[in-house]
Amino acid sequence: MPLDLAPVPQGRRSSCRVALRLARRDIARHKGRSLLIILLIMLPVAGMTGAATLYQSSQRTLGETVRYELGNTQARFGVLPVPSADSLQDPLDDGVVASSTGRYDPDFQRTDPLDAIPAGYEILPHRLLQLTTGVGKALVSLQGREVDALNPAFTGKFSLLAGRAPRDGREVLLSPGLMSRFHLTFGQDFTTSAGTFVPVGTIRDAAASDGNSFLYLQASQVPADLPQGPLTRQSVSYYLVGPGPVTWEQIKEANSKGVGVLSRSVVLNPPPVDQRTVPGAQLHDNTSVLVTVYATFGLVGALALLEVGLLAGAAFAVGARRQVRELALLASAGAESSTIGAVVTAGGLWLGSFAVALGAAAGLGAAAVVVHVVRSTGSARLAGLHPDVPLTAMAMAMGLGACVLAAMVPARQVSRQAVLGALKSGRTTAPKGRRMTVAGAGTLALAAGLLAAGWLISGSTADPDRRADQLPLVVTMLIAGAVAAVAGLVMLTGWLIGCLTSRTQRLSLSLRMAARDSARNRGRSVPAVAAVLAAATLAGAALVLSASQQAGLRDAHYWSGLQNQAYLPLTVDRPPAADGSRRPPLHVEASTLSSAVAGALGTVESTQLIAAPAGLRNCPEGPADPGLPALTDTSNCLLFSLARPKGNECPTTPKGRLTDPGDWRCRGSMVNEQPSDRAILVGGEEEIRAALGRSAPAEALAVLDAGGMVVTNPVFIRDGAILLEGKDVRTHGPAPSGPGTVPATVRSIPLPATVLEPVVAVPYYGVVSPETAQRLDLRPEPAGLLVQLATYPSQAEADAASAAAAAVYGQAGMTFQAEPGITQGSQWMTWFIVAAAALVTFSAAGITAGLSLADARTDHATLAGVGAAPRLRRALAGSQALFTSGVGAALGALAGSVPALLLVLSTDMRTAVEVPWLHLLALVVAVPCTAGALAWACTRSGLPLSRRGLA
Repeated sequence: MPLDLAPVPQGRRSSCRVALRLARRDIARHKGRSLLIILLIMLPVAGMTGAATLYQSSQRTLGETVRYELGNTQARFGVLPVPSADSLQDPLDDGVVASSTGRYDPDFQRTDPLDAIPAGYEILPHRLLQLTTGVGKALVSLQGREVDALNPAFTGKFSLLAGRAPRDGREVLLSPGLMSRFHLTFGQDFTTSAGTFVPVGTIRDAAASDGNSFLYLQASQVPADLPQGPLTRQSVSYYLVGPGPVTWEQIKEANSKGVGVLSRSVVLNPPPVDQRTVPGAQLHDNTSVLVTVYATFGLVGALALLEVGLLAGAAFAVGARRQVRELALLASAGAESSTIGAVVTAGGLWLGSFAVALGAAAGLGAAAVVVHVVRSTGSARLAGLHPDVPLTAMAMAMGLGACVLAAMVPARQVSRQAVLGALKSGRTTAPKGRRMTVAGAGTLALAAGLLAAGWLISGSTADPDRRADQLPLVVTMLIAGAVAAVAGLVMLTGWLIGCLTSRTQRLSLSLRMAARDSARNRGRSVPAVAAVLAAATLAGAALVLSASQQAGLRDAHYWSGLQNQAYLPLTVDRPPAADGSRRPPLHVEASTLSSAVAGALGTVESTQLIAAPAGLRNCPEGPADPGLPALTDTSNCLLFSLARPKGNECPTTPKGRLTDPGDWRCRGSMVNEQPSDRAILVGGEEEIRAALGRSAPAEALAVLDAGGMVVTNPVFIRDGAILLEGKDVRTHGPAPSGPGTVPATVRSIPLPATVLEPVVAVPYYGVVSPETAQRLDLRPEPAGLLVQLATYPSQAEADAASAAAAAVYGQAGMTFQAEPGITQGSQWMTWFIVAAAALVTFSAAGITAGLSLADARTDHATLAGVGAAPRLRRALAGSQALFTSGVGAALGALAGSVPALLLVLSTDMRTAVEVPWLHLLALVVAVPCTAGALAWACTRSGLPLSRRGLA
């Protein structure tokens, strides 16, 4: 009777059921290894899910925007800062001009928002009040709000946190931040410039943090003679209560009058994109910035998933080798090789499914806890819990795919193993096949091609607009090249281990044995090296990207002065009189102000009086009167600045991008800053040292004495001279380039000049001598006091200095604010990332070392059986961890830093490239040393008894 070799009906389905059943039983039998794999997959999925949820939670929904900003009202009318009627606001934000021609209309008159409100609505005003209160003998500033906060129309925006509603004219509501700032309690008198009040409750504003200091007053509690500040969007707004909605057409009409409107109906149903632009408006494209951000996260995310897959692969490889005997028995009973491999792959499916579900739940749960804590503490950083379903599903799919793929490699290896060889108790040397080496070389060549192609495409054009259009393709190629590079190096790991083993003759006995054992048992050593390699790749990429980002922040930082330096003006404007008329400015003595601040702070190193040309004072508003000069004895409308010579302009594209951000014409002091009253200093050597942070050389002092100017930026110099311009701020003319207007130049004075660049880009054009200032009729006068501190002041020290300054001014004057510099919040950022990256790499090294030690238990038992001392076995374990971690860390640092460097060079961060060599070296050295030390310490002197293997 002939044999029937036809497939059994539904045989494949039966084999899958068998594989799933056997895999489930193996998982239950090896709980420790299974839990490790679950954690390896769960943690990154939880991290990605939590990060996506928190990011979405920081973005308000349309309903939350309406509830937090409007409560139950229909709309809010306020001031919109526009230069002409050719402007449109953002439909979702009444304070942002989304589209404008930039044209300045001198005849444009803004309408009071109250006059632009349509009829038929109840109006609820909201005004910000500038108040003061006494702290000791000093006056400090305080913000008040004139608003009926507990009106039912504001439900959802304002809510009563504690206490009760006011019952008479003396009782008020406060924000929690104001209560804690002045250590107030309910029922305690609180005296302000608006009167003495008694706090009876605290209010929470859903759109602001509880830490803000606000005093909530009713209209009847605000004195009639309280000075009102200028009409701005922040100072006054009106909420409308009524049944009818405010339409987009009404908003456009209000925008043309300088009034911004936030409408409930428009927010919930935004207008089409073609109705949000003004004809002739310049388009702003920030696509490249978004692509840069997503590219950074994409590279880090791809490498993180690759690391997880390789770590899980190492765990599956150990498990598969432990299953060899059982799977071989299954094969001897007639199971096909596909069924044998499916047993291991099914384990990955079981564990991966459970891990991604648990990870998504953990990420969502952690995000929910964070959102609840943040919202309950009164912070407005997170609007509400907004799960990101697409990103969560993507993270789960990627995690499950990484786990299944990690299981497929050892599954394929085990399924192809001979049954007779599997039943042997000994372990033979791994075959030295060339197929994996050739595949690794090809993959590495492909990675090099992708990286090179991405780099060449990014550098194929000098046009930033075209470069931005090519950026998505370039980023995709670079990320694919980075992943391919890691995969190629993993495939070449066995060949590299063999090459290194042949060059270990001069090393110690334990290192020689570790290298030879790694070459002999590549099924154990290759996954260990690959896992550390992937972790080090992630760490290297994160370090380069972080260091370059920090360098970019340093370059883009606006310096108000030298680090830890504060500027206090000597002339301040008084509040307007009760009738709205101007009062003469207040002048204070520099010595008095210096003594007061020095007495409040013990960290004052030096103070320096600086002088400047006469500041803007009593300048009439509106068009310039030809009969009234810009500079008189009683008024000044003249502002001095330096002209840029032709050809020294920072080159830009039609879309406003910088042609070359690294161009010397686009960097340095006063490149993009608007001139101020103190942009030009009058003084000599001491003023230069105090303001610029360095001593003036003899050449600079000679130019000062000769009637010239010491300039902070060479961009203003042409042929050894600069052009000092006086501009009448009452006038407006078309800007030389782009939309907008600039004041007309009424004075132009050429001066010899020399360059002395400051230590940082401080906001000064330069310095002229007092004699030159008098000769040019700049009318120099004391402008302010530079206070140099030894360290950045704490909040308590800054409050003390502010109180001392307020006592000198006799009013709530300038708040004492020192220049923090770029190191206050970020000086430890790079080292923090080093620690986080090292922790990830340490974890990978520790996990793989533990798995390798568990797999090598038989080898250690053999060493003990032939008389090897525990010291040798410990040294061997430490050497094995040192060898595998060292190879993986070195290759990973290279594989991560190169793609990250190319990514930085191909995006907007290319002008701030920085490779943290010291941090990378610390990572490469510390990881293998730590792994080796832990392996040495965790190797026990005695070995546990095990069952005798079959011969």
